[in-house]
Amino acid sequence: MEVAAFAALALLAAAPAAPVQPARQATGGRRLRARLQAGLPGAGRAVAGICLAALVVLGISVVQAASPAPAPASGGRAVLKTATIGGVTVLTDAKGLTLYWFAPDTPTRSACNGVCAGYWPPLTGTPAAGPGVTGKLGTIKRSDGTSQVTYNRHPLYTYLGDTAPGQAFGNNLNLNGGLWHEVTMPS
Repeated sequence: MEVAAFAALALLAAAPAAPVQPARQATGGRRLRARLQAGLPGAGRAVAGICLAALVVLGISVVQAASPAPAPASGGRAVLKTATIGGVTVLTDAKGLTLYWFAPDTPTRSACNGVCAGYWPPLTGTPAAGPGVTGKLGTIKRSDGTSQVTYNRHPLYTYLGDTAPGQAFGNNLNLNGGLWHEVTMPS
């Protein structure tokens, strides 16, 4: 629908305007009105260019959204650590990124696959507890065959919106069919 609207706008903007009749000498507000009706030179092409650029960006976004999520990294050691964010001690990956659990998951199955896993990359590999990490570590087998790390029977994920240690932008978000929560450590 949006694509059709952009295409129609681009065609209208690129179409030559009807010839403008010379305005008779206008005064005051009539002069401004006459100039606005005459249009701005090149405005149609500028609008067409903007519409075309928006159409290209929309097309790229649609293609990326429809493409499968990148495959999670497999193997290796997944060292879990802790950090304090906003006065709360949370579980992090080896890079210090906050780890999350997804409410629709079960202890044996991840409900986040495909595009969801692109935004919420699963923590994969063999879990290892770093200093201060208490609780039960384990793994589940994902639908793609990789081993996803679990903490206290919750499959673990990072969030694409967290770009540096100390961020927890994914906490309490209701996305991809359920609530996401940071993994908190007991005090």
